[in-house]
Formats: sequence, C-alpha cells, structure tokens
Amino acid sequence: MEIVDLHVHSTKSDGSFTPSELVNYALEKGLSAFALTDHDTTEGLDEALEAAKGKAVEVIPGIEFSTEYEGKDIHIVGLYIDYKGESFTKQIQAFVDSRIERNRKMCANLQNAGIDISYEKLLSSFPGAVITRAHYAKYLLDQGVVKSMPEAFDRFLGDHTRYFVPREKVTPTQAVKLILDAKGIPVLAHPTLYHMSDKRLELLLYRLKEAGLAAMECIYSTYTPAEERQMKKLAGKYGLLPSGGSDFHGSTKPKLDMAVGYGNLQVPEEILIHLKKWHKTNFPDVK
Repeated sequence: MEIVDLHVHSTKSDGSFTPSELVNYALEKGLSAFALTDHDTTEGLDEALEAAKGKAVEVIPGIEFSTEYEGKDIHIVGLYIDYKGESFTKQIQAFVDSRIERNRKMCANLQNAGIDISYEKLLSSFPGAVITRAHYAKYLLDQGVVKSMPEAFDRFLGDHTRYFVPREKVTPTQAVKLILDAKGIPVLAHPTLYHMSDKRLELLLYRLKEAGLAAMECIYSTYTPAEERQMKKLAGKYGLLPSGGSDFHGSTKPKLDMAVGYGNLQVPEEILIHLKKWHKTNFPDVK
C-alpha cells in the first residue's frame, strides 16, 4: 500500500530538514507524496518542488496557518495552494511583517532580562527561517541560558511569561477563506490538541464547514486508536474529508518521524486521492 504524509515542516519554519532534504527523506521513507506545510510561510516550496523533479515523490504545495479562536491557537492547513497568486502573497507578507514586529518586541523584553539576544542575532543563528518560539528556545539553549527547550518555554517563552508578546493572528474562518482564495484545500489540523469539549469542537467544525472547510486531520501522530475513530466519526458527521500527517519537524520533535509518526502512523494514498478529487471538482481550472 502506498502511503503519504500531508503535514510536514522544514527549516523555513521550525523544522530541522531543508526542503530538499525532505524530498530525499520522503523517498527514503517510501512516501508517494508529502505536503510541505510550514508555519505561515511558503518560502520552501520552490526548493522542494525543484528537488522533486524527476523523482518518484509528489511535493504538495501547502501551508499551516496559526489562528486564534476563543483564546486558543488553532491551526489550519492548506493543501495544493496557488502560493504565487498576488492576493495570497500579499497576505503572507503581512503575516511576515507582523511576526517580525512581534519578534523585535520579544527580543527587547529578553534583553531587559539581561539576555544577550537580538532579532538580528536570531536571524544569523537560523538563516532563512521564519523565526518561531522554537528558535528562541534553541538559541537560549545554545547560549547556556537554559538547560532544556522545555525550560526555555517555562521561564521565558510561554504564553503567560512576562516576556511573551502575542502575534496578531487571523481567525480560523479567515484562514479557510484565504486558502480557498488560493484555490487550495482547507484542513483543520490535529483537533484533539486543542483540548476542547465535544460541544465546543463541534461548534468550531460547524462554523468552519460553513466557511468552506473541506477536511480535518483524522490520522495524526499523537492520536490514540479511540481518538482516530472519534475524529473520523466527526468528519463524517460534518461532511469533511479525512486528512492525515505526522507533523514532522526533524530534531525539533525528537522520536517523531516522517511517514510513521511515533511508529504506528499510516496515511494511505487513498486519502490523498479523495482530496484531489475534491480539489478538481471545486477548482476545475487548476492543472
């Protein structure tokens, strides 16, 4: 059986593999396709698509939007996006500008705590990356400020620390519409990680389905068998296609591997076939 992985990150956000390395690793793992879904950026897509030319693996152009809903960080994945469309690229640049402003403020807060850090030093330490809190944690670890990544979040980077600066985010509904405008497939990522009550999660699904949500991650690295069954049942209830992926980050998430997650993940190619059919039906002009 052919397998796919529809949720993967590179060094262009907070992964440790370059886009080209991901292509080679996907071949090594026996994948027929994978989606590069970096956080709020499409910077790695050209490299990945070029690296995959002539090779037996499909690179799906994607993105993962960080959105805010009732105080929670909700992620919306976009698959098969037209990432070079003018309106889409303008919106992505607005996200980048917002993230840069937030990062400069966070660096100033950490400087006031006596830490030798600046936005320019972060960029130098992680060239080409969209700076996230994972990069801050690695920087603080490398500088000897903390002894572990979790300590960095506990002391300096967590939402409730004095140094954290929230970034302006779109709503999940807005992210769904952005992906549809880019002729992509909007997918709700890893619903169980939001720790919502069944009622709140179903309300979110109802609202997103009304906005045009097409799919949700029913197969994911951290799901128990019972959670996978529950997600598939919910997807069916709201007329959503199942999607699935490892959320591979490389060394940023140790022991979580591409294609297999923590060892038992398996996303059959059949899931991608159904997603492609939805895409072709809704965007027949896309080649």
